[in-house]
Amino acid sequence: MPHSTPNEDPRLTLWLRVREFAVPPPMIESATARRATGDWAAACAAAHVDVDLDLRRIARLHGQELATHLRTDLRHLAPDLLRWHMPRIAPNGLLRPGLTLSLARYHEGDNTVHLVARTPPAWADAGQRISLALWDGSRSGPHPHPHPNRRFRLDLHRHLWDARRAGELRTRSETAPHARGWAVDRWPAEARLLLRAEGQDGGTVAVRVGGRRQVLVDVDASRAGDRGPAPPPILPDAATWVLPDLALLRAGLIEAGRLHPLVAAALVPGHSPDARPRGRQSENGPRTVECRGARHRIALVNGVLVALDHDASEIRREKLLAELTGTPLPCLQLIEEAHRSPECLLDVHARLEHGDAAGAQATVDGLLGPGAQLPEGALRDALEKAARRRIDHGLFRAGLGPEAGPAKRPEPGLAERPDRRSRKGRARPRHATFR
Repeated sequence: MPHSTPNEDPRLTLWLRVREFAVPPPMIESATARRATGDWAAACAAAHVDVDLDLRRIARLHGQELATHLRTDLRHLAPDLLRWHMPRIAPNGLLRPGLTLSLARYHEGDNTVHLVARTPPAWADAGQRISLALWDGSRSGPHPHPHPNRRFRLDLHRHLWDARRAGELRTRSETAPHARGWAVDRWPAEARLLLRAEGQDGGTVAVRVGGRRQVLVDVDASRAGDRGPAPPPILPDAATWVLPDLALLRAGLIEAGRLHPLVAAALVPGHSPDARPRGRQSENGPRTVECRGARHRIALVNGVLVALDHDASEIRREKLLAELTGTPLPCLQLIEEAHRSPECLLDVHARLEHGDAAGAQATVDGLLGPGAQLPEGALRDALEKAARRRIDHGLFRAGLGPEAGPAKRPEPGLAERPDRRSRKGRARPRHATFR
């Protein structure tokens, strides 16, 4: 697992960890295979995406035309690609909790209906699951923030989740490196796309640049006042930063074969979109330990971790002596330590926190053998804690968690907590003009 150093960019370190653990190759393969057969619901299940959609009910409530557009989008949704590009938070790159972001917008008369992706609140984020729903302005359900977030949205970035548009990733992410990873030279073009989506030919767009600071981008200064007193639209976070995969490639920290196949095909010319993403190679060969003046080997035999250089009778005798003296043979000490707190424990922790329970179990099985009985220790604690936290997620999905009840209504047009500081203490936005 990569470890950061003082000279590394912490943002790249975070995204390298995400690329290592958050969307494992088996998930991509399984979701892709199911999507290729037209089974979008099974593809979502493979990518740990819960579907809170009833297409028949949607057709009754919103009309057949909207339902048809929605069904088409779902058939081309690559849920593993969506997970790949979802907003994440430091320090471990977990999904940004309690988020509702728009994937697509459908117009129903004067009303706009959103296909949204949601992440659970932090207390229920075990499994790192995502859910899909249709939002029409209602506030029912257990989610604390049902309203689509103005800053985190992908309806203007379909190439980040729609397999038909994935090839656009290169042109939408081409940018020169800038300090702190800002995609500054993409802002004017992205601002125009945002303003057109808001029904404007020009005007001002706000860009969040950390904390409560923002830059105002005028793509046409003569029209900057058209909105009157209304706050300017916020440039989507996906357009604010240099694409993480592009930054990792430029820094030489990742190879194309470790990227999502659709991402690699777009960013690396000649790379096949059908190529399997490569994870790190496991090291399941014999391990050695200094034991009684010799180098002895420890390895899996018939799915059990054993000391190869001691016969069965010697092992039984040494175990009995260890119970009497408390000092086991060095080979037995290594096996015991591997069961309690193995050298792969950091990997197991990372996979569990990113929701890859199957990958975590496979790592344990590869080291200790399938069905190994774990004694008390850090490894068993980690697995049991992950299992308990998955219960919390189930309670959240059932509306039975600590935040059960009707969600609080956000302020109109806002999706973030209001600034409680006085105006005197707020930093004024900087202003930049692009023509």
